[in-house]
Amino acid sequence: MRRHRNVKIVATLGPASGTYEMIRALHEAGADVFRLNMSHGEHDDIREKHRIIRQVEKDLDSPIAILADLQGPKLRVGVFANGEEDLVPGAQFRLDLDAAEGDSTRVNLPHPEIFEALREGATLLVNDGKIRLRVLECSKTHANCEVVVGGVISNRKGVNVPDVELPLAALSEKDRRDLEFVCELGVDWLALSFVQRPEDVTEARALAAGRAAILSKIEKPSAVTRFNGILAASDGIMVARGDLGVELPVQNVPPIQKRLVRACRAAAKPVIVATQMLESMIESPVPTRAEVSDVATAIYEGADAIMLSAESAAGNYPIEAVTTMDNVAREVEGDPTYTQIIEASRTASRTTVAYGIVAAAREIAETTDIKVICCFTQSGTTALLTSRERPRVPIIAMTSERGTARRLALSWGINCVMTPELDRFKEAVINAARAARAQGYATTLDQIVVTAGVPFNVPGTTNILRVAPCQESLIYATDPG
Repeated sequence: MRRHRNVKIVATLGPASGTYEMIRALHEAGADVFRLNMSHGEHDDIREKHRIIRQVEKDLDSPIAILADLQGPKLRVGVFANGEEDLVPGAQFRLDLDAAEGDSTRVNLPHPEIFEALREGATLLVNDGKIRLRVLECSKTHANCEVVVGGVISNRKGVNVPDVELPLAALSEKDRRDLEFVCELGVDWLALSFVQRPEDVTEARALAAGRAAILSKIEKPSAVTRFNGILAASDGIMVARGDLGVELPVQNVPPIQKRLVRACRAAAKPVIVATQMLESMIESPVPTRAEVSDVATAIYEGADAIMLSAESAAGNYPIEAVTTMDNVAREVEGDPTYTQIIEASRTASRTTVAYGIVAAAREIAETTDIKVICCFTQSGTTALLTSRERPRVPIIAMTSERGTARRLALSWGINCVMTPELDRFKEAVINAARAARAQGYATTLDQIVVTAGVPFNVPGTTNILRVAPCQESLIYATDPG
């Protein structure tokens, strides 16, 4: 399904978007990737949504990526005898391992690993940062705190520890069960929550065993500090601004977002900007002007994808939210300023033959009357390198691997077309010309750029670039092979 934009749209599925009719409508409206949130829904529900997505994919003959988002370790306080308490600034409040119901002076925090890592002066944030506590004194069983910012604290509210690296595995026992379930189901991407270190990614990759690509969510200060290592270990990144904005001063988030997006592009790895992009559309058919500007900013920065969470999962206007993102993307990408910003931020990297080939393909396409770049790819690497160049012309990724086509649905500007396995370059050029015409990118009067690797069907062998006519009789006439 041809898109008239380059940035991709990720839509989270939930109670508002679980039927065949709705999922198909969301894809037709512009959703390229569907996110399954493993924090909500039983396995049977996830299995059914997966089945429907694959049916929509088959019916529309359009590769769709499925992203399973693992819950990660959830840190929560216990319960209160009265259900809730009002904490007053300046008062003292104790967190401990005692399972007894809490009151206005204390509550259970059933996570000994937090007390192992806490130190005097550390900050604890409760209920998405609405309550702020400062540790006055602590041991392996408790933490006596001062209430810095007060408010109502109630049963099982979440706890963040922003300035301490916790000795927690990124994968809980639930995550391990969920990971195995979705990998067997056949998802394309696994999103890891609350990643703190590269080793967290390595652990998940070993468990996935090649069955899904690994995407790390950056939502903790320690992940920002160790980002280079995490990026190197990951196949993709999500800038998850929800928890990141809780654990860091909010003014720090925009520059971090910009740096992470640029680093991902330089590494030729897809990056999603997520959380609260069109949050008002949960209840309103139109977004705020600030939300539109936020979406536009992520696109101007060069993000591969932008994401809807509750807007499409539980909101009243899921299709309108996707349509709004699609409209904003088209408008931004049609702005000459967008092209200037994207090209100014391009990173020159031609250390291999493949890098040189894709850079040359982009330069030829932009300096002559080329309509489209067609790249043949098995693992997806050549398509990702081409995407990193952010060419002004469309990219068609030709692959015989269905999994590769699905994973590439997350990456900027890539339109995936399935092709049979080939063993001759002339066949590749002919297939590319047919795809360019069928997708409406070129006519028989146009020319295209084709990149491929010989021998065929071997990952990492991109070594050929050809400017070819989009008319098969001319291909036969000009290519004796």
